Amino acid sequence: MYGAGNIGRGFVGQLFSKSGYEVCFIDVNEPLVNELNRRGEYPVRVLLSDGFREEIVANARAVNGRDKNAVALEIARADIMATAVGVNVLPYIASPVAAGLTRRFEEGGSPLDIIICENKLDADQYLRELIGEKLKPEIREWAGRNVGLVEASIGRMVPVQTDEMRRGDNLRISVEEYAELPVDKTAFKCPLPEIEGLLPAAPFAFYIERKLYIHNMGHAAAAYFGAQKGYAYIWQAINDPQIRETVFKAMLESGIALAKKHGVEFYEVYRHITDLIGRFANRQLGDTVARVGRDLPRKLADNDRLFGAANLCGQQSVENTHILKAIGAALAFPDGEKAPGQTRLRQMANVLITS
Repeated sequence: MYGAGNIGRGFVGQLFSKSGYEVCFIDVNEPLVNELNRRGEYPVRVLLSDGFREEIVANARAVNGRDKNAVALEIARADIMATAVGVNVLPYIASPVAAGLTRRFEEGGSPLDIIICENKLDADQYLRELIGEKLKPEIREWAGRNVGLVEASIGRMVPVQTDEMRRGDNLRISVEEYAELPVDKTAFKCPLPEIEGLLPAAPFAFYIERKLYIHNMGHAAAAYFGAQKGYAYIWQAINDPQIRETVFKAMLESGIALAKKHGVEFYEVYRHITDLIGRFANRQLGDTVARVGRDLPRKLADNDRLFGAANLCGQQSVENTHILKAIGAALAFPDGEKAPGQTRLRQMANVLITS
């Protein structure tokens, strides 16, 4: 498991452990690596609307990501691999992953599947290019036939870990209960693994777009509308009847367009939307409006959660009025990053015209 952060420990590593695997984390956080190796396990606290339950992730250890030889050895001998390092970090792990694949090739060349748990469209193509640049031609050709780069849709919400959530244990991760992991069924090179919560699906584009244009878009919309009313937390915003209705309708607009584009039964999309609204309202998560709304340049990118959802509706001849309201709220959001400015205003005008 490349990355021992919130998703690595709080979701995928937990699923691996529950499924009977020994879990080896790769991370550059040396104190965390040392503590994992000392204890061989860590707690995951599942936050419920009325309390919590605690589960122990056993049979776990870690390797320092700065030790390229140790990383290569683990990748060479793994049964399955996953990444959850963040899109911006992927270029930095390409070299050690390539070293691991090279060693795997030299030690017999058994196939390997890598589940990519990163919030990016076409993450498989992106990672393949990054790794491919670091491989010799003959190993690159072998990897194309034997290394499955499997896109995943990460739906579990893992909040920023506070001292209260850790309660004196720096290895504890607090998470929501939802634990399904849709993955691209067609991308596997090995037989489908028996991993708890794994949902292999094909075609997979629907699940990637559902996460971005329904889940991420709705979550961001709640933050932007919440900021306008001075709320600090997402649960406060979504429990405001006016905000709840507007966010719900924005998600419905995107959901209708997605169901139409992919030929999916709308009832399944509707059920997912109502489930998400309830999950957003979980006050135990403590997710803040500031965290969910930040990084406007990325979240107002052409194909990201807001403009991407609005354009999807336009392409499918579906009304996008409430998504556009969310874009308007986003443009007024007090973000610490560089403001999108007039370029994004012009893009919003184009969306209004084309829709």
